Amino acid sequence: MKHLQWFPGHMTAAMRMMEENVKLVDGVLLVLDARAPHASLNPKLDKLFSGKKLLYVINKTDLVDEKDVKNTLISFKQDGKDAVALSAMNKRTVDLLYDKIFSLLKEKLDRNKEKGVFKPVRIMVAGIPNTGKSTIINALCGGKKAVTGDKAGVTKGKQWVRLRELELLDTPGTMPPAFDNQTYAKHLAYIGSMNDANLDFADLAFEFLAEMKERYPELLKSKYGVEDCQIPTLELFDKICSRRGFIMRGGEFDYDRCATAVIDDFRKGRIGKIILD
Repeated sequence: MKHLQWFPGHMTAAMRMMEENVKLVDGVLLVLDARAPHASLNPKLDKLFSGKKLLYVINKTDLVDEKDVKNTLISFKQDGKDAVALSAMNKRTVDLLYDKIFSLLKEKLDRNKEKGVFKPVRIMVAGIPNTGKSTIINALCGGKKAVTGDKAGVTKGKQWVRLRELELLDTPGTMPPAFDNQTYAKHLAYIGSMNDANLDFADLAFEFLAEMKERYPELLKSKYGVEDCQIPTLELFDKICSRRGFIMRGGEFDYDRCATAVIDDFRKGRIGKIILD
């Protein structure tokens, strides 16, 4: 598979916009995908927000086993990172996030109260593409205020969203300018954080199946009916094509259609609960 890299021009502008606006906010929610929490970290954002109250929000926990979510939280705590795990589709966990935001900024709020000053808490919401930043904002608001989508790059510019005592700044997703760790790069491609139009899906699905047959063979067996997943990856790909009916005229396997179906099955949670890193 070719070296993965995706840093379109608008991301440079997005980074510049965040640099200009970070001084306006009291804290930052850095949203990560629970399926690839470590791959979702962008070192440039960590550095940019180093002087602010920073909360890592591990989203999409409904797609990952509870024990894996707990292990991720332990790992972040060991690294000195303040983190909370949630599913933006679960109101109870979103309410916990709301409480956590105010707990994080309690000192500032108390100082303002002592001075007789009331200002809404201003929070920047940032992260790589397609981790659910806008969905979290809408969940906190209890309505559709931010533009959302299931592909990378939906949010193009900044959006301020006001709710009760909070003002949230939605920002475009930004990638690291370079991927030294190609395993993490592949994981981001699997979860949809890269632009699909720039990816070779047949190659991507091949890499995904190669990884999954080692780590989650029982899930592949259950989903695709392949009894022995420890066969060569191309043979596994062929068997899935055959079982799903992805066959072209002449009897050749339609790898492109099969690849799209396999990656979509993963992204929608239809294969099972999977954590990548």
